[in-house]
Amino acid sequence: MTLKVGVIGTGMIGQDHIRRLTRVLAGVEIVGVSDLDRKRAAGAAPEGARVFDTPQSLIHSDAVQAVVICSWGPAHEEQLLECIAASKPTFCEKPMVTSEAAALRVIEAEVAGGRRLVQVGFMRRFDADYRRLKTVIDGGSLGAPLMFHSAHRNASVPPGLYTSEMPLNDTLVHDADISRWLLSDEIVGVEVRLPRRSRQGSDLRDPHFVLLHMAHGAIVDVEISVNIGYGYDIRGEVSCEQGVAALPNRPATVVSDVNGVRQSIPADWRERFIEAYDQEFREWIAAASAGTATGPTAWDGYAATLTADAALRAVASGGYERIEMIDKPGFYDTPQALAAE
Repeated sequence: MTLKVGVIGTGMIGQDHIRRLTRVLAGVEIVGVSDLDRKRAAGAAPEGARVFDTPQSLIHSDAVQAVVICSWGPAHEEQLLECIAASKPTFCEKPMVTSEAAALRVIEAEVAGGRRLVQVGFMRRFDADYRRLKTVIDGGSLGAPLMFHSAHRNASVPPGLYTSEMPLNDTLVHDADISRWLLSDEIVGVEVRLPRRSRQGSDLRDPHFVLLHMAHGAIVDVEISVNIGYGYDIRGEVSCEQGVAALPNRPATVVSDVNGVRQSIPADWRERFIEAYDQEFREWIAAASAGTATGPTAWDGYAATLTADAALRAVASGGYERIEMIDKPGFYDTPQALAAE
């Protein structure tokens, strides 16, 4: 069976997912697209796909069985609620939503419907290196995890398109989600330290050093540098009671010659995580074809939103900001909710 998909949002990430769904993966067909810029949508639409005037008309079309949301973050809540009301499996790029209240409304709607429909685009959970790291942690051979060191370094960001809040409300969410997943724990508090400002990036506040306090006592430190210049460099190391486990540098090939020892650095997120994005959608297509969702849940989107909000408060206060979560609905502990975990 071929899954008929509609894509909302045809910007950079939307176009990359359209490429993936039409040229890389099987069992899926894009039958419709929608974007505020109709000309851009028409240019991105695969042959034979309809360009819808509004996201709502795409969501409620009988031709569309499942939806991929790649629109502007503040538009996600309305679109997710429409998809849940229409009982259509939905892949939503991060951030799932931009406020705690919006996240709770999405959770309430999905729980009321009684079926997992939302998967959030935290692609690191689908990366083979992160999955191997989680296998080591869960295996227990190194004892309990005590600290997780995470580095999120980006070569550059477009001038004027990246605000000083975005390292915390757009970039940190990946590190927060992967920390929760790797350590099988919730974040209960956040601290942020602002080092000397880099002269790269004009008025952008960069870098950031973030401490995530986990419920069971582990501490995660996150280095966020979005204008580091040399490449896209993602690192992670877990210190446990009886040893250390770390991600390999990507790509893993090390060259030694008369010029010394060197290793290439990915240029951007697409190069580093291209296989994770592909796997993320393979698993989503399989679940959506069965009328459900897998991988990161609306609960995970809610947790990431709370973490970003606490980090922004921590910048203002200069201290520890506690995270208060509602009781987790048992709905998200069912096997289908934990399928990618």
